[in-house]
Amino acid sequence: MSTLSSRSGLAQSGQESGSQNRSAAKGFPNDFLWGTATSSYQVEGAVNEDGRGPSIWDRFAHTPGMISDRSTGDIAADHFHRYKEDVQLMKALGAKAYRFSIAWPRVFPEGSGSPNPKGLDFYNRLLDELAANGIEPFVTLYHWDLPQALQDRHGGWTSRETSKAFADYAAYVAARLGDRVKHYFTINECSRLVHLGHGIGADAPGLKLSPSEIKQVRHHVALGHGLAVQAIRAHGRAGTRVGPAENAVSCIPAVETPANVRAAEKAMRELNAGYLTVMLEGKYTDAYLAQDAPKYTTGDLRIISSPIDFVGINVYMPDHYVVAADNERGFTLAPFPASFPHMKATWLRPGPETMYWVPRHVAKIWNVKSIYITENGTSGSDQPAADGTIYDVDRIMYLRNYLTQLQRATSAGVPVHGYFLWSLMDNFEWSDGYEQRFGLYHVDFATQRRTPKLSASFYRETIARNAVM
Repeated sequence: MSTLSSRSGLAQSGQESGSQNRSAAKGFPNDFLWGTATSSYQVEGAVNEDGRGPSIWDRFAHTPGMISDRSTGDIAADHFHRYKEDVQLMKALGAKAYRFSIAWPRVFPEGSGSPNPKGLDFYNRLLDELAANGIEPFVTLYHWDLPQALQDRHGGWTSRETSKAFADYAAYVAARLGDRVKHYFTINECSRLVHLGHGIGADAPGLKLSPSEIKQVRHHVALGHGLAVQAIRAHGRAGTRVGPAENAVSCIPAVETPANVRAAEKAMRELNAGYLTVMLEGKYTDAYLAQDAPKYTTGDLRIISSPIDFVGINVYMPDHYVVAADNERGFTLAPFPASFPHMKATWLRPGPETMYWVPRHVAKIWNVKSIYITENGTSGSDQPAADGTIYDVDRIMYLRNYLTQLQRATSAGVPVHGYFLWSLMDNFEWSDGYEQRFGLYHVDFATQRRTPKLSASFYRETIARNAVM
């Protein structure tokens, strides 16, 4: 897992390897955008202030047995009250961009209908503070905190009504924040919110639906994305840019031969059929429709594939290592051995090459010209040493190896234009509560004190040099 070993499979020839290494030594493109990321329910707190309504995550977190440490996001990192301090943390890193999400139930407490007059007040204050410090906002419209009223009234994403309500919310936000927000991500991680929230019940709203019902939910989420794109085009200012932020199912060639690379591309397209493929091609694959197909119209497909300006990708780990095979799919997914390493979070299996292959696949398979890495990072033990310093060298190792592979990608011409590290600070990590810490800044949740970890120094130096440290 050293940097050297992660480079060892770079090239198909010695000439390519030498060329890439010389290029990589120069660092990232001059206009590469470095940022950090958070989401509303994970950091804001203030769940009952300024007229905010409840979200499905409020209900879920307060349901006994759903969160491992019995915590909630009621206070979280108190970003709602401490945003000025947190903007200074970004500035201290040298970050030039901040990806954050807007809480839909702050804006429409009932999900639709009359907007809350104070719903955007916090975001207006935050945007002004970011502008004053030279930090560009990248706004995510939906990072899973669906208004509970829509879940109660329509069944949430099981209904097309929620897709329509999402478009109305997107239009309202774009019309009112467009003077300062130029980049919008529609929906964060369709694949997780559908699978964990509606398939196995591990995320809000905690449903366990049938395979056909799951595919219908996925279709409604994709439809919501397309309707939101159209709404932002109609109500935002000229030059506004929009795209999704997806944790694409990552398919990595187990051995970098031409046959395995092609097999990984086939697997990537097929295993992302329900969101990225339909969004970027305007159709579902035949294999996806062969079983438990969702109900949809050709008009739905046109909406879902509304033209976008970029694709955001959340990259954490390899989902599958792929080997070429003489079968109807053209690929085999290699099983992970029990000895495969993991980070503190047992689900997070480090595979730095994922950071090269996923954006490369997205660019090649779907001819995408602009890509952002919208999330990447790891949790760590993050225990202060005797001198008070948090020596999170595990996180530094992870980031160094992943960013080396990202540098490999940009040096090879893959059009990645920015990187948002997850996360700025420790936060409410969904069903793991506060047990998993992903932040560059440690948060003492009893006092809300922020303390930089050693990884903050690593990231600051990387940004300053525009090259992997």
